[in-house]
Amino acid sequence: MTDTPLPTPHEAFDMLLAGNRRFIAGTVEHPNQDAARRTEIAPAQNPFAALFGCSDSRLAAEIIFDRGLGDLFVVRTAGHVMGPEVLGSIEYAVSVLGAPLVIVLGHDACGAVAATRLAVQEGTTAPGYVRDVIERVTPSVLAARAAGHAKDEEFIAEHIRHTVDLLLDRSRILAQAVEEGRAAVVGLSYRLADGAAHPVVTRGLDLPEDAAA
Repeated sequence: MTDTPLPTPHEAFDMLLAGNRRFIAGTVEHPNQDAARRTEIAPAQNPFAALFGCSDSRLAAEIIFDRGLGDLFVVRTAGHVMGPEVLGSIEYAVSVLGAPLVIVLGHDACGAVAATRLAVQEGTTAPGYVRDVIERVTPSVLAARAAGHAKDEEFIAEHIRHTVDLLLDRSRILAQAVEEGRAAVVGLSYRLADGAAHPVVTRGLDLPEDAAA
């Protein structure tokens, strides 16, 4: 790591949302994207957040949060499903790089969630390794159905919450960092049409009661 002091989890979250507000308003600053920044971070990285998001091509993290080189440690899979390599990557960001914030980023019109809903409804399976993605999203879809949810955003929110809980349940390193106040985990849902990311669930970070869905 560099000698640059890292922000607190709350400061990191504020930085992230400030960038998203700039993106929504069309007043992007494109910070940390010049040659000077490239040279500065060449010896070591010091990201202020780890972002675990869906691989959807419309969710380019540094663009929608108006950040630059060395700001975000990004891990992405279809439907933000996780395996050991995802957990290890996030643990590396928190325990080795010292990132004070972990974001789980889902979005509306998620193909992985839609495909899983259809598979559950019709009792079908997908070919190849797409089946593995659907199997990992299935618990979220079943939980949403059991709760009586029907809207797309409700299924998306349930899957985001499930991913956050799964992260903390499977990673003792991350859970301990949250317990000790060194890190926070926040689930965000991104709206494709307007570019806004809003909180769904937080762990280790106090937000106004109306901030999280």
